[in-house]
Order: sequence, then structure tokens, then C-alpha cells
Amino acid sequence: MNMHYIKFMSLLILLSAGQITMAQISVTKVNKRSIPASIKYKGDIVNSVRFTDSEGEHLLIATETGITDTRGDSEDGNGRDAALYAYQYTIKSNGSQQLNWQMVDFVKDCQVDLEAIYIPGTFAVTDLDKNGKAEVWLMYKTLCTGDISPGEMKIIMHEGGKKYAVRGQNKVKVGQGEYDGGKYTFDDAFKSGPEVFRKYAQDLWKKNIWGPRTD
Repeated sequence: MNMHYIKFMSLLILLSAGQITMAQISVTKVNKRSIPASIKYKGDIVNSVRFTDSEGEHLLIATETGITDTRGDSEDGNGRDAALYAYQYTIKSNGSQQLNWQMVDFVKDCQVDLEAIYIPGTFAVTDLDKNGKAEVWLMYKTLCTGDISPGEMKIIMHEGGKKYAVRGQNKVKVGQGEYDGGKYTFDDAFKSGPEVFRKYAQDLWKKNIWGPRTD
């Protein structure tokens, strides 16, 4: 076989391998002690990762406050609160951090069953549309009810600075063969975005439609 041809094919293989490597999103879990002291966050860390994409190196922190007792506005006395937070920073070449986006959702002054929790196993960093930009997926449930009712459930996804959202309710059994909740809607960003995003979100919703319950 011609040696020039062999060298040419070897070069093509190396270039292809390099392109595949560049297209992948590198994700590494981060220990709480490794987070720079300059980065402030509320709540207890549920997920913390570093990832690198075409826009640089990033740090993502997702937290829950759990249930906290606070003085409510109701006449019944103390209420209870719970909140969820997420922060994405870009790590600059000099080691400083720039906050790209922040998410917060909460339930306040709840006198009955209360939840504000990330759904286990749903956090992910992907590049589904293969454009080199990471997609960060967060899915969670909020609830304040004294009966068998569905809670609010959301999928929030960020690709760079753009936010996508799915909003609806988890599904619950309310009687023999009777169910409530489970429906959801895409926001405009999802409706006009890549189909692969909607497919991933639909699969994620169906897999977790019953939602978690901590009681």
C-alpha cells in the first residue's frame, strides 16, 4: 500500500478523533471543600460539578434549603419555608468566577405538607444538539398541600445563557383507578428549540411523572 496514502488516512483519523474529543462535554464532580470561598450559595449542596464546553470552564451548584421554620403571615402561628437554588459560574483564566445565571424556586409560609426537592437521578449535563455548548438539566418538585394532591413539577434547562422550561404537575392516585395531575407544557423556548431537547424532556418527565415524596 502507498505510504503517502497510509499517512494521509492516519492524519484523517487523528483529526476525526480530535473533533470528537472537542464535541464531548467533560464533566467532573466537585467536592464542597473544593468550591472557592469567594462563591456564595444558599442551602445544602445536592449537585456540584465542573464542566468544560466551547464557551470555557464552568461550575454548577444546585442546592436545597430543606424545610425551615419561619414566622408566617397567617393567624395560625409559625409557617414553614423551603427553597431550591442553582448557580452556574464561568471560571476565567485568572481563576476568578463570573455568575452566568441563577435559579431560585420556593414555597413560603406553608402550614401543611411541604416539599421543595430536586428529583433524584435527573440532574445532567449534555450536548444533545452537538453544537459544543453544554445543556444543564434540573428537575424538581414543589408542594404545599394538606390532602392527596399533585405537586408542581418543573424541568429547567440552560444552554449557555438561554433558559428552557417545562411546567406541570406530578401524577398521584386519588382513588380506585382514579388519578390526578401528570400534565405538562413546554415554554416557547422549548417549542421553538431543537426537537432533540423536547424528546429528552418528554422522556425525563415520563420517567419521573410520579415524582418523589419524602413523607
